[in-house]
Amino acid sequence: MKCILLILGITLMTINTNAQNLNREKIAEYEIALDDVMEIIGRDLVKSKLKEVEKVYQDNPTEINKVRLGLIYHEVALNLTFFHKTEEFSGYAQKSFNILKELQNNKKTIPELLLFIDTYKASALALMSGETRKLKQLSEAFDLFEGAVEKYAKFSPRPEFMRGSVAENLPWFMWKKRKFAKRDFQSIIEKHERNKDYAGFRLLSFTYWGWARAHKAKSFRKQALIYLERAIKIDPEYNAGRKRAEELRSEYLYKKIKS
Repeated sequence: MKCILLILGITLMTINTNAQNLNREKIAEYEIALDDVMEIIGRDLVKSKLKEVEKVYQDNPTEINKVRLGLIYHEVALNLTFFHKTEEFSGYAQKSFNILKELQNNKKTIPELLLFIDTYKASALALMSGETRKLKQLSEAFDLFEGAVEKYAKFSPRPEFMRGSVAENLPWFMWKKRKFAKRDFQSIIEKHERNKDYAGFRLLSFTYWGWARAHKAKSFRKQALIYLERAIKIDPEYNAGRKRAEELRSEYLYKKIKS
């Protein structure tokens, strides 16, 4: 038993050490390279991007293109299976999970890419649980999120953002997991206030909207409206959370007038 615990401890130390040595500039570069296959707005754009990414990977099956394939399959599952029940796109969460798992298990995978791979693998598993109705998969997804947050949150807002986004879409009776929405969005905002380069405008816009959505109580209304205004201001071209932020702001202002 002591030997097993020692091996486990050494393994965890190795993982943490590897995470500590990540190159922030490379992470920023990959964030840009993967930006167009993350947080996609609109079903038509998702469909066209799916064809594009699959064609590029078929012609040039590089590591980065394989990651892009895993991420676009995740976006298909989110937009066309989870939010809009489109039969022909069922199973894409599993496809995403399989590709990302294969990349994760490959010892040659670039360490900085693992930040995105680990995070989206967890989210893909959560989406799978939505299709299969297996709560065990959802619990496993949150375990994976926990590992990704622990390893990568200081380098990128992506792990906390993805966990918070999954948490806010869970039903009310899963309150123990839903609490991560409040915690993760708050954590991202605090980190960004300390370092203005921490989060890009698209993710930050969605984060402000997510915080306001997760804090619906009247006692948070003033702060929620402040964050919604920020979400709108930093997204002038409606490329991120502006539309949703405007809708939620109108809802909150209406409630404020009625009260």
